[in-house]
Amino acid sequence: MITANDLKTKGIACLEESLTDKTEEIITVRGKESFVVMKIEQYHYLREMELEAALYEAKQDMATDRFSKEGIDQHVDDVFTE
Repeated sequence: MITANDLKTKGIACLEESLTDKTEEIITVRGKESFVVMKIEQYHYLREMELEAALYEAKQDMATDRFSKEGIDQHVDDVFTE
């Protein structure tokens, strides 16, 4: 873990050092876990997994007829009245 004070005093070097053998690190503020920093490769990987999950969910919805051919306004109304 990196403390906010370490980050304040050491700057980016603190992050670079901490992430040499990890893909992500937690930053604490006053002893409380507050932020996560990660290597850009890890961020891109997580975004890709997020998009893959959304695509899978959309395919499942299509396969089970959980979609609407109505206009967007009608669809939004339907979603919020369920």
